[in-house]
Amino acid sequence: MHHYQWAKTPPMGWNSWDCYGASVTEDEVKGNAEYMAKYLKPFGWEYVVVDIQWYEPGANSSIYRPFVPLEMDEYSRLMPAVNRFPSAKGGKGFKPLADYIHNLGLKFGIHIMRGIPRQAVHQNTPILGTNVGARDIADTNSICPWNTDMYGVDHRKEGAQAYYDSLFQLYAQWGVDFVKVDDIAASKLYGTHTEEIKMIRKAIDRCGRPMVLSLSPGPAPLDHATLFVENANMWRMTDDFWDRWELLYDMFERCYKWCKLVGPGHWPDADMLPLGHIGIRSVDGGGTDRMTRFTKDEQRTMMTLWIIFRSPLMFGGELRDNDEWTLSLLTNEEVLHVHQNGYGARQVYRENDHVVWTSQDAEGNQFVAMFNISEKRSVVSVSLKDLGCMGPMKARDLWAQEDLGLVKHQLAFELSPHQSILVKLSPAVGKGL
Repeated sequence: MHHYQWAKTPPMGWNSWDCYGASVTEDEVKGNAEYMAKYLKPFGWEYVVVDIQWYEPGANSSIYRPFVPLEMDEYSRLMPAVNRFPSAKGGKGFKPLADYIHNLGLKFGIHIMRGIPRQAVHQNTPILGTNVGARDIADTNSICPWNTDMYGVDHRKEGAQAYYDSLFQLYAQWGVDFVKVDDIAASKLYGTHTEEIKMIRKAIDRCGRPMVLSLSPGPAPLDHATLFVENANMWRMTDDFWDRWELLYDMFERCYKWCKLVGPGHWPDADMLPLGHIGIRSVDGGGTDRMTRFTKDEQRTMMTLWIIFRSPLMFGGELRDNDEWTLSLLTNEEVLHVHQNGYGARQVYRENDHVVWTSQDAEGNQFVAMFNISEKRSVVSVSLKDLGCMGPMKARDLWAQEDLGLVKHQLAFELSPHQSILVKLSPAVGKGL
C-alpha cells in the first residue's frame, strides 16, 4: 500500500516537546493521552507523540546533555529509559505504552534522530541480520550540529539498509503509528539527507505496519520538494516554531511558497502549536514555564493559517492544563471541517500586510481566511469576483459560529493588528434574494 494512503487528511495530535523538552515521562504521556481520548478524540485528534531522547535516562529539559550513555539493545538500537518509562523494563520497549494508547482509541508516535548511536559505533555492536557492526555502516563525519547522540549512516555500506530495516521492525513490534525523524529534512551542516530519507522510506515499507513519516527540522528546501512528496507524509517548512509574533508573521510567506504541494498523504508542516501551558521543562524558544505568549487574536490567527493551509496540527502544551479558551481552539467542528475537508487552498492576495486565503469543499462551500498582520487597525476586504464566486453568497463566521447574512459584492472587516476572521461562503439558494 502506498504511503499516501496513511495520512489522507493532515495528522492531528499532541507532542511532548513544547512542554517537556527531552524529558517527558510515561505518566505525563499517559495523562495527556487520557485527556485527548476524553476531550479531543471526538474532533479527530489521534496521535500521541513522544519527542526526542526517550532513551536518555538523565534528560531533564530541552538542553541535551552531551556524550552521556544511552539505553540501547544488543543490536545497536536505542530503547526507552526504564527510569522514565517503567513499562519498558525487561526489554519490552514501547509496546506496553503503545498498547495503552491504542486501548484509548488513539495512535502512538515517537521521535528518532537519523543515524546510528555513536556509542554503538564506539563499541562496534552488531547490526541485526548481518555480519557487520555499527562501525562498518557509520559515516562518522555526518553528525548533527545540535545533538551528540548519533552518527549518520552511509547508504553505500553493506548493512546500512539492514540497520534501518531492523529499527522499523522493532517499531512495528512495539505498535508505533507515527515516526518523526529529526536532523534529516534540513541540517544546518549538510542540507537535506536524501539517501537516509530513502532508506527510511524503504524500511517503513518493509516493516509491514503503516507508519506516518514526519521529517524535521526545517526549513526544508523547496528544491527538494519532489523528494519529500515521494517519501514522507509531512515535512517541516520551518525551524522550530515558538510563541513569538515574528515567527508567525514569517509563516505566511512559507505557506504561500509551499501551498501547491499540499495534498492527501503529503503535508508541508508548519510545526507544532505552542498553545496552552508550555515550557514546563523546555527552555527552547526563549521562554520558561508559561502560558503561551501569543495573544488570543494571535492564537486564532495561527490556528486559522494552519487550518486553511492544512498543516498537520500538533499541540505542544500540557493538555491537562488547558483552559476553556485553549480547548475551544481545538474543538470547533466547523473550523476543523475546513482543515480536514478543504482543498485547493491559495493566497488570493497580500498587500500592506493584509492577507486573504481561500479554499473550498466538495459541497460547494468556499472558505475565506482574512488576516491583518500589520501593526495598525484597518479594514481587510476581498471581492466575491476575486474569490471566483458567482452571485450572492450566505456568509458565516466559523470561529464565532454566527451567520453574517447575505454578501453581494465583497467581504470587508475591520480587524485589529494580528487579528483574523475565517468565513464560510455558501450559495444563497432560491430566487428573489
